[in-house]
Amino acid sequence: MSDHTEVLADRTSVPSAADPTGVRQRRQSELVLRRFLRHKAAVISLVLFVAIILLAFVGGAVWRYDYADISSPASVPPSSAHPFGTDNLGHDTFAQVLRGTQRSLEIALLIALLAGLVGTLWGAVAGYYRGVTDSVMMRIADLVLTLPLLAVAAVLTRATSGSWWFVALVIAALQWAYVSRVVRGVVLSLREKDFIEASRALGATDRWIIFRHLIPNALGPIIVNVTILVAAAILVETALSFLGLGVQPPDTSLGLLVSDADTAVSTRPWLFYFPGAFIVLIALTINFIGDGLRDAFDPTQTKVRG
Repeated sequence: MSDHTEVLADRTSVPSAADPTGVRQRRQSELVLRRFLRHKAAVISLVLFVAIILLAFVGGAVWRYDYADISSPASVPPSSAHPFGTDNLGHDTFAQVLRGTQRSLEIALLIALLAGLVGTLWGAVAGYYRGVTDSVMMRIADLVLTLPLLAVAAVLTRATSGSWWFVALVIAALQWAYVSRVVRGVVLSLREKDFIEASRALGATDRWIIFRHLIPNALGPIIVNVTILVAAAILVETALSFLGLGVQPPDTSLGLLVSDADTAVSTRPWLFYFPGAFIVLIALTINFIGDGLRDAFDPTQTKVRG
């Protein structure tokens, strides 16, 4: 069902004094929410993702073992006392996975926030001014896109002590160009609309037009791309930590846990598969959420998915 049909279909049964026609037009946010809720896979994924966040940030604080505690028996398989078993040093693997999930999510969300902000501003300015400004800014973005992400990130993070926020900054510095490309394309279309011309005629400044008209109207594609960027950031951080270039001990992340357990797959498989399962689950849920948001913000979407 299209947006136009949805707007016309929402009629009140009894006309009121304020609305004698008995017709209430839905707000854009209501239409977006309604389309998102139709995407069953996205809704289920959102519930799972929220549950993972709560488990990582709340569960880790109330769990009886600390991720750095080595007082448990070593190399114990999953049991009632240790649901994910223990490693060869006596760490409770469940506590380690919770801490790793927390750190990986913090890195991924910071990357998405920074890359989303920089990419949105860069793309909006380039698309609005066009001409030489657009050409120069987009060539810089193209240059960033051509850089091999893992190779450059590995070189930059090698010079640090593995601080998680620096890892996030490096990855964000290499990811913002994807968002800028999308935002530029949307802004190029929006700047020709009548309401932008009307704003110029009324004396609105370029800054006002960009921040009050263009970026808010491009919010749908921005949210979708930033959401997908979270999943990409999780995988990049995992790859860097697996190579020993991301988060460093005594702290931990999901990628670091997988890296530490890669030689124990045959002898202590729980050390590898539990953090690996969390990585896969987070990436899948984020991708389904992004898919649902893309359908929800697309005004031409008529197919009910999920």
